[in-house]
Amino acid sequence: MNQIDNGTIHYRDELVRKLIHLFSLSIPTIYYFIPKSVAIIILAGLTAFALVVDLARYFHPEVGKIFYKIFGFLLRKHEVDHEKKNLNGATYVLISALLGVIIFPKVIFVTAFSILIISDTSAALIGRKFGKRPFLRKSFEGTLAFFISASIVILFTPKLTNSIAEYMIGLVAAFFGAIVENISYGIADDNLSIPLSVGFVMWALYLIIFPNLDLILPNVPR
Repeated sequence: MNQIDNGTIHYRDELVRKLIHLFSLSIPTIYYFIPKSVAIIILAGLTAFALVVDLARYFHPEVGKIFYKIFGFLLRKHEVDHEKKNLNGATYVLISALLGVIIFPKVIFVTAFSILIISDTSAALIGRKFGKRPFLRKSFEGTLAFFISASIVILFTPKLTNSIAEYMIGLVAAFFGAIVENISYGIADDNLSIPLSVGFVMWALYLIIFPNLDLILPNVPR
């Protein structure tokens, strides 16, 4: 998130929220070293648990009391709407990770999900602190922070060919991710929309530019 007005959550709380968000980098890191089947089992279990707890807070007052006491200061206004019963961002991160592992080749998932964690964090912190110029639904400064940080992520994530074209694929996907992060506010949770959009753009470009390339990382568990 990268709003000009921080309205529903103080910057200090947003900083804590995003620092916790960064721990989700453990997902693509661990997945790189384990088979897809094992990752799906682990993520499915964690996602199911998160969904049960997240929904239980709406229907069981005692669960809600404990939940809000621990996590309440991190939740945004729409995440505590007992009428709409929205899921919180952490649950969406796990849903996103599970879907991403199921759908995408490992080389794409690791890049797309790393962009979600690092660049969404950059956009939120820069956008809230320095965002002055409106751009689409958020701020230009936050969206630029997303793109720059995503471009840096591209330099360090796994590659299949190490060709310039492969880095360009990443940069184009990073640009699309920045726009999606900007326009998804109020429409869809960006923890889901960012990695899926980045992943599908990357996959499409790989198929166009490297139609005969096997999207399997060598010497890495499948």
